[in-house]
Amino acid sequence: MPDGQNFQPDWVSAPGETIADALRERGVPPSVFAGDIGCDAEQFNELLHGRIELSAETARLLETHLGASRSFWLNREAHYRSDLARLHKEVESDPEWLKQLPLRDMIRFDWVQRESDPAAQAQLCLAFFDVPDTATWRQVYGVPVEMAAFRTSPTFDSQPGSVAAWLRQGEIASRDIHSQPWNHDEFLAALSRIRPLTRQKDPARFLPTLTKVCAEAGVAVVVLRAPAGCRASGATRFVSPSKALLLLSFRHLSDDHFWFTFFHEAAHLILHSPNALFIEAAEMLSSVQEQEANDFAQDFLIPRSFRSEFGRLLLTHESIIRFARRVGISPGIVVGQLQHAGRLPRNQLNRLKRRFRWER
Repeated sequence: MPDGQNFQPDWVSAPGETIADALRERGVPPSVFAGDIGCDAEQFNELLHGRIELSAETARLLETHLGASRSFWLNREAHYRSDLARLHKEVESDPEWLKQLPLRDMIRFDWVQRESDPAAQAQLCLAFFDVPDTATWRQVYGVPVEMAAFRTSPTFDSQPGSVAAWLRQGEIASRDIHSQPWNHDEFLAALSRIRPLTRQKDPARFLPTLTKVCAEAGVAVVVLRAPAGCRASGATRFVSPSKALLLLSFRHLSDDHFWFTFFHEAAHLILHSPNALFIEAAEMLSSVQEQEANDFAQDFLIPRSFRSEFGRLLLTHESIIRFARRVGISPGIVVGQLQHAGRLPRNQLNRLKRRFRWER
């Protein structure tokens, strides 16, 4: 490890992060290492999170036990305190940035830790987004989110900071999904294997299969609860040239909405530019592409060969169940499509829809 004289972190990063990385590499629990250097476990945890300063004596002990020089650790601490002071000024000059984020839910969902100091909290949020400052955040997340196509309930407005946090956590979660390289034709073919999953009642059964089949075609499907202020139903983007992210929020907690959103998002990956970010929320800036995705999802769920029968369908419990069985989809999807077509009021036959709930 270098001496650290020229160490310049890209963002505010406590020395404890470097210590924690070194301990993980060695397979040493922090509680054990704290004892090795004669430090109280609680105090050592505060050191790891940058809440107390790294002293010269601690730097000497780290040099002895971790191998980096004493000057490296002291320089690491000095850079951290300097950057923390800079961030304090940035937070003071840009006090609205943290307010744009759904911080309460980000903490509740364990996306970031809670910090009492605003600058320290901003540090964790910038690290979460993997950006050095708020200006870069606006360029990388704020502008793309505001320019993306949206589709959600028109009675709510999504907040860009909340949508950005949801997107970012989706990207992080997608790293844990091992996938084959993106293959357009294989993904299109996979949709026919996925369609019968709409008849399965339990997400614990159909979600693993959905994830596996999509991953084989280079698509990481992530189902992620949206934080407050994010009204998005789904989103798609390529996180690398060989891996697509298809993010679903399960926002309405019903099978008809979930599956229509999935096939709508799949359509964006199949029909539209791999360089585009599509977020389905309140306003549509790309109505042609959204309509294409809607048409694709409708035709995939209820093929054109069944459209005539669908148009004459009796609006009864029994008729819808029989039709859904012939088409090979869930009755709830049929109800949702009838409601979308204006043939069935939104408050009728909803008992045929399967309802889901988030486990807290």
